[in-house]
Amino acid sequence: MSRWFFGLALCFALLVPLFSLTGEAKKLFRSDLDAGTLVRVKAVTRPVEDFSTAEPFENMPGGATTQNTRFDRDAFSLPAANLSFQGRFDFALGNGGFRKLWVSAPSSTAASDGLGPLFNSRSCQNCHLKDGRGHPPLPGLSFSAPSFIVALSIPDPGGGQRPEPSYGVQLQDFAVSGVLAEGFISVTYKEKKILLSDGEFVSLRVPSYRFTRLAHGPMRADVMFSPRVAPQMIGLGLIEAICDEDILAKADQGDADNDGISGVVSTVVQANRYGSRIGRFGLKATKAGVRQQVATAFFQDMGLSTSLINRPHGDCMEVQKGCLAAPSGSDGGGPEVSPALFELVEFYSRHLAVPARRGVSNKQVLRGKAVFYRSGCISCHTPKYVTSNSQTVPKELRKQLIWPYTDLLLHDMGVDLADHRPDGTATGREWRTPPLWGIGLTRSVSGHTFFLHDGRARNLLEALLWHGGEARKSREAVIGLKTEDRAALLRFLESL
Repeated sequence: MSRWFFGLALCFALLVPLFSLTGEAKKLFRSDLDAGTLVRVKAVTRPVEDFSTAEPFENMPGGATTQNTRFDRDAFSLPAANLSFQGRFDFALGNGGFRKLWVSAPSSTAASDGLGPLFNSRSCQNCHLKDGRGHPPLPGLSFSAPSFIVALSIPDPGGGQRPEPSYGVQLQDFAVSGVLAEGFISVTYKEKKILLSDGEFVSLRVPSYRFTRLAHGPMRADVMFSPRVAPQMIGLGLIEAICDEDILAKADQGDADNDGISGVVSTVVQANRYGSRIGRFGLKATKAGVRQQVATAFFQDMGLSTSLINRPHGDCMEVQKGCLAAPSGSDGGGPEVSPALFELVEFYSRHLAVPARRGVSNKQVLRGKAVFYRSGCISCHTPKYVTSNSQTVPKELRKQLIWPYTDLLLHDMGVDLADHRPDGTATGREWRTPPLWGIGLTRSVSGHTFFLHDGRARNLLEALLWHGGEARKSREAVIGLKTEDRAALLRFLESL
């Protein structure tokens, strides 16, 4: 019997008892497992030690939801493969809402008005083009970049953060007629060279930001700001379906095991409708669920109110009189985004499929996977999970073996990547570990390879070399790699 066939048979033996569980329990899946089944789950998700062959189902990072039909520009825009006919219909309707171009109120198309008065984009699609990753503005130019936003805050004397008094929580570079856009941000770069062990130099871009054409005067001297690129959209529902216990099990706030990694759980005050209070979404894990993330995007990026955030004037501040006086699209006090449309866009966002892996059995990819593990990358980029069996999770997303490569925890990434702006329970040096699935298709989908929170890295190698803080040892390991091992590592990442 071949090693591959034996591995496949073993995985089925482990998973069939797990996947045949009834839906009687109402708690999170992990809390309802008997000891024997929990052992089998841990066996399936345990980090691999044999890199001579691909693991069973490794080519299906989203489990049964994985799509393997497109690897081009539309690779991130497909529905979960196991959706029912009705689910595909709702997904298509939600896609229409995601692409919808909103207009200012009042309008003859009342179902589409309410944009702004301040906004960064007229549609979800404009920020997440083809559901992919955004990009930073061109160096030295001062104009809007719809897939690039700037979060703002000032310290609150009582602790925490509060909006910048004149510009709110996010700089808005567009406005409806009769209202002033808040301003723009421009970026310039200096190059910093890094010498690798084989004698190759890699140049990193060090960004410098400047606000321009501010409509309401200078910002407060103590303003803190965080430039951010729109993230890709795939696999959000599966991330939401990861069990709380699995996230908590990786947390090590005081670095009790002395491995230099001290992942911290983000605590979100406003829980999602499933009751979770663990932050999973956003660059600093400030949102607990897909619903909260979608509502925040409607509000902050487009100035649209929903049933979750029903503030029809968006991020208008008290000094912005024209903004506060502008008409809203609210109908009798109701939200500008109807509850039905809100639910459909939420459904769409939750069920975007993860594309299948490519070349999982390729020898160079397997070598790169070994380098990834050996360099300590899995200390934060946890490869795999089995999702919850809770009845509150959509049935298509339950009990799936998934490979997102993230622990969803906050990590100190060092001073070079720090934005020096606390956000939620994250400090100014902490970032959520981003999922890596789909990262190798970024160029195909988005037409570029800009990575990290502000797009400063021009390729995957630059992104690796920006890692610091808790990831410093892994960065040093990458610098010390042989040329062939470094090429294999990059090939592995491109296969994700």
